Amino acid sequence: MAYEATGRLHDIMDEQQVSEKFRKREFVLEVIDGQYPEHIKFQLVQDKTALIDQYKVGDEVKVQFNLRGRGFNKNGQMLYFTNLEAWRIEAAAGGASAGGNQGGYAAPAANQNANLRRDAQPSRPAPIASDDDNDLPF
Repeated sequence: MAYEATGRLHDIMDEQQVSEKFRKREFVLEVIDGQYPEHIKFQLVQDKTALIDQYKVGDEVKVQFNLRGRGFNKNGQMLYFTNLEAWRIEAAAGGASAGGNQGGYAAPAANQNANLRRDAQPSRPAPIASDDDNDLPF
């Protein structure tokens, strides 16, 4: 499922080498939705981890991402988790420049969900992992 969110970069984490075959990098986007800001964590995986390098905390960006859900069997019990997997990041129209816009937030759109929307792009289903190929710490 392909989605899009626009907001201000709140935090950018270091790249993590999770396993021999998998690396990721996470970042947090602050999205204004109603009266209070939402802090939404995204992840970049594999060759996409460098997409965030040209931006800094405070920059306004538009993130295109897929909603990913996976299940895995741990000790006979099925566990599930969900990730927001970013695949494109670009400067938001009228967003912060290299100096950033530290003064405040852009006014939210009349539709409070305008900052987060579903695109019509197809996505592939997420595989279900087993204990054998699971690198999760729990």
